[in-house]
Amino acid sequence: MLPEFEGKIAVIGLGYVGLPLAIAFSQKYDVLGYDINSQRVAELRRGDDVTKEISTEDLANASKLRLSESEHDLMECNVFIVTVPTPVDNNKKPDLIQLLAASSTIAKYLKNGDIVIYESTVYPGCTEEDCVPVLAAHSGLRYNVDFFCGYSPERINPGDKVHTFTKIKKVTSGSTPTTARLVDQLYNSVIEAGTYLAPSIKVAEASKAIENAQRDVNISFVNELALIFDRMNIDTTEVLEAAATKWNFLKYKPGLVGGHCIGVDPYYLAYKAESLGYYPQVILSGRRVNDTMGVFVANKLVKLLIKKGHKVEGSRVLLLGITFKENCADMRNTRVVDVYRELSDFGLQIDIYDPWASAEQALSEFGIQLAAEPEGRYEAVVLVVAHDIYNQLDFNSFTNAESVIFDLKSVLPREMVDSRL
Repeated sequence: MLPEFEGKIAVIGLGYVGLPLAIAFSQKYDVLGYDINSQRVAELRRGDDVTKEISTEDLANASKLRLSESEHDLMECNVFIVTVPTPVDNNKKPDLIQLLAASSTIAKYLKNGDIVIYESTVYPGCTEEDCVPVLAAHSGLRYNVDFFCGYSPERINPGDKVHTFTKIKKVTSGSTPTTARLVDQLYNSVIEAGTYLAPSIKVAEASKAIENAQRDVNISFVNELALIFDRMNIDTTEVLEAAATKWNFLKYKPGLVGGHCIGVDPYYLAYKAESLGYYPQVILSGRRVNDTMGVFVANKLVKLLIKKGHKVEGSRVLLLGITFKENCADMRNTRVVDVYRELSDFGLQIDIYDPWASAEQALSEFGIQLAAEPEGRYEAVVLVVAHDIYNQLDFNSFTNAESVIFDLKSVLPREMVDSRL
């Protein structure tokens, strides 16, 4: 048994992944929560988490957590956990700018015996082939002699109040056998669900990549079914419900695939495969199907409007939801924007109503002004995101008998909708 960790932990990046992690570790250890966004740090100091993942009470009770936007505070720490975003660029290639910048910053304060643990989603090999050289070059220290690394892929599920950080089993790894055991022991000390020690950093990195690639491929299959059954005038949801009566049928549902994981991670795996001379077919074909669903939804709605006798140009449409998933404020990589833009090209007047979303963020990132509430009558209403709060809406107050109601999530009563995805 290794001795209990007595140093200080730094969590770099206080977003959807970093903040819950920092809160959990601060229940037992001294933790520095560091973020370059001074506004974000100031909000958290006031007890306000705009992601709505951590309550004001939990922030107030985190007595061992110190929040800072000053990188010099990192010099006090011995373990550095990196949770910065790893998106893709406009060409669907991995964007490591924030990851490498964080590594460069940490390197200034690395000391003998320190450990850097990465949680950001990457392709297999990224930690040791891309991040470690930055750490070594900027610190002047030797890898696996003076400093060490670990990788523990994040498994945060935004909006999920059941499968929280401590309730999800965590994969861990380290650059040496001793480091691996230290990293595993550190996480295991705060995670109720326990840990799984992977045999290498690359295995841990790969496990994260395939978790979401697998879901992406499965969803792309049912999305393709939706495209096929639409041409047959068959309700896809009814087909899936019938098929699900078999014990080993996997009941995935069609829909828009966005967010920070499923819509991004497969590109990391594909990028690495292509760099080695293998061009993945299944992974990228699944991505192509899922990336076209916004256009399909928009065109389907236009057909529904025409079928009910509406003039397309100038018709008012209400989109319910802009976040990438239900009961969550996260708008990262939301594909609702694809629907919005395609409908705009048809000349439709579109309102988006989403009480979960930040109006300021929607305007700054997408140029979309969110509606404070449904206003007037709409020729069409599309339930895009199944927030529970929409169950309280009185659809009769903003629709009439001729309005089109399109339920992408198959949660509304069947008799009230014109079509489901």
